[in-house]
Amino acid sequence: MNVPQPARRPRRLRTTPAMRRLVRETRVDPAQLVLPLFVREGAAEARPIASMPGVCQHALAGIGAEVRRAADAGIGGVMLFAIPETRDATGTQACAADGILNRAIAAAVEAAGDDLVVMADLCLDEFTDHGHCGVMASDGSVDNDATLEVYAQMALAQAHAGAHVLGLSGMMDGQVAAVRHALDGAGHTSTSVLAYAAKYASAAYGPFRDAVESDLQGDRRAYQLDPANGREGILEAALDEAEGADMLMVKPALPYLDVLADVAAASAVPVAAYHVSGEYSQIEAAAERGWIDRRAAHLEAVTSIARAGGDIILTYAAVELAGWLRDA
Repeated sequence: MNVPQPARRPRRLRTTPAMRRLVRETRVDPAQLVLPLFVREGAAEARPIASMPGVCQHALAGIGAEVRRAADAGIGGVMLFAIPETRDATGTQACAADGILNRAIAAAVEAAGDDLVVMADLCLDEFTDHGHCGVMASDGSVDNDATLEVYAQMALAQAHAGAHVLGLSGMMDGQVAAVRHALDGAGHTSTSVLAYAAKYASAAYGPFRDAVESDLQGDRRAYQLDPANGREGILEAALDEAEGADMLMVKPALPYLDVLADVAAASAVPVAAYHVSGEYSQIEAAAERGWIDRRAAHLEAVTSIARAGGDIILTYAAVELAGWLRDA
């Protein structure tokens, strides 16, 4: 049988590793990566998190070394989360100058120097005894506007501690405008705001809640986005950008690559995506069982996030990825 020969042969550009590198469309740089770090008040040493293999709650005394490890790997930044020893209904420790997160920020900034960006989570869920991201109203809902008042105080405390970027993750309406107004009014005009603009009520946050020892009562569906809604994510991002956000976030990453692509296409500011705890732990668990190649899976995940438009990628594998990317 005389089979017609193909006129185009795309396989020619896949023949060797060198050829594949030459024509690669999406390239991830270690400087795009941000490593989330957990700091636990009262801890004397690092404590492994069972549901997040390879990830620990760090002692305050050890956070500088972790920041230097990240800087030496060449990644772009760290994002700090804290686990306080005491919690209350309004998250008092979030705004306290001597609160664990604000002390961790100061230690991280000192260790980082000019080598990477120190980001801090600005949300109340780690500090409240009910586990919600804001102040509770008498009817049991989260009081949006009362929460904004606390966010403004928290922003000032974090900026005073030296944070370069504040990660607004609470999904309160108007949170960017409230924080930007507070920062500018206090002279912190150089402190950047990363708005978690399209943060979905995802099933993939479970390991993170283990990491911060959350006692969440109920769920967050009244303020985080419905996973079925794509256009709403675009609206949230547009509102946050209009309120003065310096960067936008889509979270989680992989189930929402369509939203990420749409936000990136419309936005005039850098767009981040968070490869969240559940996404990370799925790779780790499958790799432990020999079902997938761990390195290849993490590299594929961050490459797909960048391909969809992610300028900044938060991942718990950031330090290892930096080395793998250099070898790729």
